[in-house]
Amino acid sequence: MSTVAGGAGAPEFPGRRSSRLQRLTALSDALYDGRDAYEVVRRAADGVACLGPCRTEAVYLEAVYPPVDGRPAEGRPVEGRLADGRPVEGRLADGRPVRGLSAIEDPALGPVLDRQVSGLGGRDGPVRLPGRGWAWVFVLRSPGPRAGPLAGRLVVSARERPADEDIELLALLARQAGAALADVAARRRECAYAAELGRTRRDGNAVRTRLAAVESELGYQRVVHDALSGATATGDSEAGIARTVHRLTGFPAVVEDRFGNLRAWAGPGCPDPYPKPDPARQEQLIVDASRNAHPVYVGHRLTAVARHRGEILGTVALVDPDGSAGGREEFALGHACEALALEMAHLRSLAEMELRLRRELVDDLITGTDDESAFARAAAVGHDLHGPQHLAAVGWTGMAADDAFVHAVAGAAAGLGLRALVARRSGRAVLVVQGRPKGDELYRAVARELGSRAGAIGLGSRCDSPAEIPRSYQEALRALEVRQRSRVPYGATSFDDLGLYRIIGTGDDYREIEGYVREWLGPLLDYDAAHRADLVRTLSQYFEAGGNYDNTAQALGIHRSTLRYRLQRLREIAGHDLTDVETRLNLHVATRVWKVLGGEA
Repeated sequence: MSTVAGGAGAPEFPGRRSSRLQRLTALSDALYDGRDAYEVVRRAADGVACLGPCRTEAVYLEAVYPPVDGRPAEGRPVEGRLADGRPVEGRLADGRPVRGLSAIEDPALGPVLDRQVSGLGGRDGPVRLPGRGWAWVFVLRSPGPRAGPLAGRLVVSARERPADEDIELLALLARQAGAALADVAARRRECAYAAELGRTRRDGNAVRTRLAAVESELGYQRVVHDALSGATATGDSEAGIARTVHRLTGFPAVVEDRFGNLRAWAGPGCPDPYPKPDPARQEQLIVDASRNAHPVYVGHRLTAVARHRGEILGTVALVDPDGSAGGREEFALGHACEALALEMAHLRSLAEMELRLRRELVDDLITGTDDESAFARAAAVGHDLHGPQHLAAVGWTGMAADDAFVHAVAGAAAGLGLRALVARRSGRAVLVVQGRPKGDELYRAVARELGSRAGAIGLGSRCDSPAEIPRSYQEALRALEVRQRSRVPYGATSFDDLGLYRIIGTGDDYREIEGYVREWLGPLLDYDAAHRADLVRTLSQYFEAGGNYDNTAQALGIHRSTLRYRLQRLREIAGHDLTDVETRLNLHVATRVWKVLGGEA
């Protein structure tokens, strides 16, 4: 085993305005253009800094790539130590010397690093280096369902743990370097075949046949690599991968998520409608397929599993009822799974980032932020804050406001065609809704999504600028609280409909309010409950009609004489004089509060 670090002659990469994915694509091309194994690993080592906040500490090259005739491959200088133990010195791209078995500043740490790397065997894993908060070993081997032999290891480090996306790019770089090393090895084998051809001219035809097969295989592998790289680079995602696999293999290609839902189909014979798999059977199929390192037949499909950091994200399959697929088809499936896993992981990362941005935006809006920043950030996540907005607070009995709850609320709003930002705050779901939502419709939609009606929604009043959103949020909380404390705690309540409650405080004031209602309406409420009468509602409507007998009787749907009887009866039961101005005021206020508390529900 020898250690090689990057040096001069590293390939040029796209400028700062190019994305890291474009840099990785360019670097992948540069790796495949490496003339020997040492140049491949030097380019991989120098490429680490182009993909994120990391640097190369060491690159180990296995003895499977020894020098030819006692000299480095193709006569090129190398850094580190050759397979036969002869030391060779060199420098990294940043000028740090390479001596012995490591590329770190302190040569004494080389054996320490060697032991840690050896302890990992042929697996990726962490190592410890002084002064570095994070260090990781990536194995270099050819990718695919039937992974090739270990070609080497890439040791990178950073001051602190990089983002998951940066680590994934480094892992992909390692896989590409492994593939390039396999390509180099294949080319060296090709050279060996050519030499054999010269020594054994009598077997020339056989050797030419073998050489043609190797060249054909290498050409096919390069075609697969280039085609799938192009499919993902154009942003065509799952559909592009399926079309590329179908074009490469000639078989119908199917991309499914891990639950068996169709993501893309390329080629003839797509069922319509696509069958929904049985969850238990699909889980068993995934488990069976994941136990094999190469594609397996599941029914009439040759299926390979796409994994990301150990998690199964989906499958790529060829529809092959005759079982005629061979090694080339398996190779194409393996590379397709690599591309699919990277694409799905990237899409998940984008979705999680958008969700986080939406939550942070809602938090800032309800605590207060400047209008210009709010407009720009809302536009970035697809929401227009210009024009009237309303805040809604959603709480459900017995349900925590976790991601599933917030997702259900967001789905209900989307099903009603509402444009809304949805987030979680203080144990509730909070919506910033464009326009005025219909509270009862939103409540019913959320209840359907959650499978429970045991919840309430509070709506704030209209706000015409981001600066008014904190006020609307407090109003939504107020409306939600009033609804939850009412006699009918489930449903929707708007702050605009609270009436007297808009100026009454919260907390312990509820006891005072309820005591006030009992003081003025208690005997009537008790009578109504005991005799199934309607005296409190009659009194409320009488006040709302301004004391007009005809209007009151018409609103209640009763005769004028019946109304007189009821008013006389409530005078007798409660002992109130309706001609007294102060008594009328208190009774009117009490009936208003009674209505807010759900008395008419």
